[in-house]
Amino acid sequence: MPLILVTNDDSINAKGVHELIRVLLKIGEVVCVCPEMPQSGMSMALTVNSPLMVKRLEDYHGAKMYKVNGTPVDCVKIAVDNLLERRPDIVVSGINHGSNAAINVVYSGTMGAAFEGCAYGIPSIGFSLTSHDENADFTPCLPVVENLVKLTLENGLPEGVCLNVNMPKGYAEYKGIRVVKGCKGRWDDHYVEYTDPARRPFYWLAGKYVNEEPENTNTDEWCLANGYVSVVPVLLERTYPNLSEFKWISDK
Repeated sequence: MPLILVTNDDSINAKGVHELIRVLLKIGEVVCVCPEMPQSGMSMALTVNSPLMVKRLEDYHGAKMYKVNGTPVDCVKIAVDNLLERRPDIVVSGINHGSNAAINVVYSGTMGAAFEGCAYGIPSIGFSLTSHDENADFTPCLPVVENLVKLTLENGLPEGVCLNVNMPKGYAEYKGIRVVKGCKGRWDDHYVEYTDPARRPFYWLAGKYVNEEPENTNTDEWCLANGYVSVVPVLLERTYPNLSEFKWISDK
């Protein structure tokens, strides 16, 4: 029976991770290690200046449950290095409340955990639903999750590659699953200044995503806008492939 390590960035209390656990228990043994508090936007951050505390919780439908006062990456590392009796066969992160398509993969704590699993050489997948509703309906996601996890366990993933899977909200059934590239785009964001009751200024991030290729049918954003599940194979290695273009930097 495969050992499945489950984590997320929305915290141990999020509905998405509980829905994920329920479907993965059909496939194998599940151990869940999640942050005790929401950690969205933490990417691959590590806790380096304070101790990590791990608390074992009551089992959830047979899955072992732990919470950690750290980041999603902390959860993966402490699970693999300290908590699990054997190496997991797969790391599954999510189901995230909110999209991690396009450039969001860089900021995402959900995908940070998947990247960390990938760094250990473990097949890893991050799942996200494009809804921030804490009571979102994950029902259409569950067959997708079950199918993709089974396929990944059967076929494996190339070294240094993990999967970023995003599923659109508002569909009783998806039109299909497409393997595509991450959309080219950017966040047109800024910090809005407010004043607290003591008249002290504070700032809150605001903005919107700008899709720079809305008509490109081979992107995750197009898939999500048209009722498809997007699967983007993402590289852990971020070195630019053509180093010869930078000969002007090297010593003569």
